[in-house]
Amino acid sequence: MKSQSNPGTVHLVGAGPGDPSLLTLRGAQLLAVAEVVVYDALVNPALLEHCPRAKLFYVGKKAASHSLTQDQINALLIEQAKAGHRVVRLKGGDPFVFGRGGEECEALGAAGVPFEVVPGITAAIAVPAYAGIPVTHRDFNSSFTFITGHEKEDEYRDPQTRDRDPAAGSSDVDWGTLAKLPCLAFYMGVKSLPRICEKLIEHGMDRQTPAATIRRGTLPQQQTVIGTLADLPRQVAEAKLTPPALTIIGKVVSLRQTMNWFESRPLFGQTILITRTRRQASELNRRLDELGAAVLEAPTIELHRPENWAEVDQALLRAGEFDWIVFTSVNGVEFARRRLRELGRDVRQFGTAKLAAIGDATAAAIERELSLKVDRRPRSFVAEALADELLTGGQVAGNRFLLLRADIARPILREKLLAGRAAEVLDVPIYQTRLAAALPPEVIQTLDAGQVHWITFTSSSTARNFCHLLGDDCRRRLNGIRIASIGPVTTATLKELGIEPTVEARTFNLDGLVDAMVAATRK
Repeated sequence: MKSQSNPGTVHLVGAGPGDPSLLTLRGAQLLAVAEVVVYDALVNPALLEHCPRAKLFYVGKKAASHSLTQDQINALLIEQAKAGHRVVRLKGGDPFVFGRGGEECEALGAAGVPFEVVPGITAAIAVPAYAGIPVTHRDFNSSFTFITGHEKEDEYRDPQTRDRDPAAGSSDVDWGTLAKLPCLAFYMGVKSLPRICEKLIEHGMDRQTPAATIRRGTLPQQQTVIGTLADLPRQVAEAKLTPPALTIIGKVVSLRQTMNWFESRPLFGQTILITRTRRQASELNRRLDELGAAVLEAPTIELHRPENWAEVDQALLRAGEFDWIVFTSVNGVEFARRRLRELGRDVRQFGTAKLAAIGDATAAAIERELSLKVDRRPRSFVAEALADELLTGGQVAGNRFLLLRADIARPILREKLLAGRAAEVLDVPIYQTRLAAALPPEVIQTLDAGQVHWITFTSSSTARNFCHLLGDDCRRRLNGIRIASIGPVTTATLKELGIEPTVEARTFNLDGLVDAMVAATRK
């Protein structure tokens, strides 16, 4: 048990505006070693992946709805720190910009608890930037003002704030002053937007001043409504924008037409479901994210070590006896490297054997993980193409082949090599694939809500497993969703399942898959 005489430290960390990649390096470092994390409603759940060992406390507060009062949050922070824990208080945006971080620091200081403040990127800077609106510009403004959009709207304030004396810091907005300023950013003001615009016009701001409201800024679901001070409330209502949103008012909004970089990305607004294994999904996820898509992961396959290593070990120990060693996936390379190390061996075990790979990713893994050069890589990334190239090159008859593959690998490669009079073909399952237990609840909910635009399939097994997990009405539930297949083998399986792919990659790899989706989306 930790000593209460040596309290832990509370780190108030700004989580940024929503995009998880905008977390500061210091914030990520503290989350990685945190024992307790206390987080808000506006914190992107993806950031919690940085703190897998921490105990989590959700203390989210939304308009007129609070899981804990501010006093209770302060008490929780003090309690956890005095128990000796390293605490991260993760707050949306910046702790000191309408985040009540100042109140928490006051409480911690009064309780004698050490604390640190890690600034975050506040929404008023990041969100307009992602909407193509610079908050300052030498031709338009040299000042920029932050305002809370519902400071005096009693229905949006908690009882503590309503009861505070105005002299203590909850004074009303000086509309006359604000109306003279060149650029304003209102936080949390969707419901009070008509009043905000009315007050600014009433106090002299030009009705035609450009204005924008941005919902879920910096995220793939970002929505931007552009108008003037006079008509923005109507346009926001017609667009049915709901919180969280930020409104920016000023001539800089007119620059969006030429600076709208984020929403112009080729896959912006597309929700794409990835069916790869969790281990493999990250690279495709990253590529799609860079192109503006909202990505959901639905791993349908789990990879496992063989239940008995005897066959694999025997094959690896005599690997140098073969003329060719063939890898058909990145997974095969990783499992081979790992098992060689566990056996106290390394790639010298391969002797003078030549290496063949199916696919650029597999070839890259061989060079990266094993530091070996690939001797044969077919242009078409399927097993048939490798067999045909080896046969055409006269490299099959009389030669010995070791195939290190998944337990569900198609037999076509082995069959073609044997038909070509190979002296030996040892086909060894170096890893096992198993059906995932279930699809994540978020995936089911998003599918049923009709919010998925694309589903990617990178193998026949992912296609079969996904349909199995989705159930008997799979085809009906996929109706209207675009399907992307990585190549002809996967396409054939999809058609067997009654699913017609929308696109098939021209080159049977991730680049080809992404290119096919981008081309189809642009049509």
